[in-house]
Amino acid sequence: MSKFDTISPSIINAIPRSVALTYKVVPYQITDGELYLYCSEPGLDGAVKNELEVVIGRKFILSPINPDLFNKLLIHNYRQDEQVNGHAKKQRVSATDIKKGNDFLWDLIADANLNRSSDIHIEAYDDRCRIRFRIDGVMIEWLEVGKASYPALINQIKILANLDIAEKRLPQDGRIFYNTNGDKFDIRVSVLPTIFGEKCVLRLLKRDVSLLDLSHLGFSPEQLDEYAKAIANPNGVVLISGPTGSGKTTTLYATLNRLNKVEKNILTIEDPIEYTLEGINQVQLKESIGLTFANALRTFLRQDPDIIMLGEIRDNETAQIAIRSALTGHLVFSTVHTNSAWGTITRLIDLGVAPYLVADTVRLAMSQRLVRVLCPKCKEGVTFQSLGVNLPQLKQVLEPDTKVYKAVGCSHCFYTGYYGRKAIYEMIPMNEELSESIRKQKYSSALFKNNQHISLSHAAIKLVKDGETSIDEILSLVIW
Repeated sequence: MSKFDTISPSIINAIPRSVALTYKVVPYQITDGELYLYCSEPGLDGAVKNELEVVIGRKFILSPINPDLFNKLLIHNYRQDEQVNGHAKKQRVSATDIKKGNDFLWDLIADANLNRSSDIHIEAYDDRCRIRFRIDGVMIEWLEVGKASYPALINQIKILANLDIAEKRLPQDGRIFYNTNGDKFDIRVSVLPTIFGEKCVLRLLKRDVSLLDLSHLGFSPEQLDEYAKAIANPNGVVLISGPTGSGKTTTLYATLNRLNKVEKNILTIEDPIEYTLEGINQVQLKESIGLTFANALRTFLRQDPDIIMLGEIRDNETAQIAIRSALTGHLVFSTVHTNSAWGTITRLIDLGVAPYLVADTVRLAMSQRLVRVLCPKCKEGVTFQSLGVNLPQLKQVLEPDTKVYKAVGCSHCFYTGYYGRKAIYEMIPMNEELSESIRKQKYSSALFKNNQHISLSHAAIKLVKDGETSIDEILSLVIW
């Protein structure tokens, strides 16, 4: 059982919300009249402790804990009652709230949209049900739902998404169109049976693709110039790699948005289609009826395309047809699941594409990640040395007295310390040296890295130096 579950409401009520948020404390135990409080390491200074004792009118014992864990405890136990952007959050949703029609659901979606959430997770457990928002890539618990009220909420969602409310054994997928107070966007619905009930995830596809611009995504001027040159080619393959949720789809849509001209015939095959683009012919993958990436690509070649966007290269057949499309004069964009830019090249060869074909068709290989940006209202400046980070890779590029910033947490960022995300990239433009090494199969990771202008790790460190993100956020990117 987690610390979240072991703190009873009666103990939490011993400290008013306003006091807990102001002094950054969470009560967790009362023994023989003494109050025990969690606080963030390294603890509170003497003056603040004396002031807090006067405010709450009793003595207490402090237990400093890891800052990340403390912030989660504070969010879980207190944030749900506060005003967030003018919207009062409720601790628990009653059956009356849900059964009053679709108003509760529309209010929930409006809340998620207002607070920059990408997904709403509605989940059932043994003794409770909860609703969580994914904000800046991190899950935040938003509301609790009464166990008896939960099925009614799931049924409302199913009805709006044209799903079968009687089917509770199999997963179902659907869509809802949201149009309230001038906000219009699609919501992708996924329902999954679990042992305690159906879990539902709503993905808010709310980005206005017409506003997507490559120059606003996070490219350095040098990277933007290289990328613009690559996508200006009349033929070839441009590959983007990165884990799920790294922003690859956004980059692809921004690319198509730039290339979308009346004189160009652009076709896409996607799974799923996340945003619709005027002037582009988009096809939804349906493997259950035989509409696969490979089959769609074969048909695309008979549709006189100039540009093809393929959601993912995942097998030999798809890779071969994509390369063949590039050889016959088409510009192909796609994604590959690898961890680095140079890994996309080796991945194509692993999938069975002949090295000489890779050398002749690939114009640029790129990898990207999303990095959380520090909240401007609460970030705190410290020296690199004071953080006690003992990584040689960082010590090579940061002096001990270099000023950096760390996450703190406030109501503006839901006590996470971060507000928003920014993409970082590494790219390898194909040149004669690389093409020849691939053709002769004498390539190596060192050769690819030598041809990178900016690596992911260096792009991440630059964000730290610029005060945009923290050391903790980029640690996974700088372990070379």
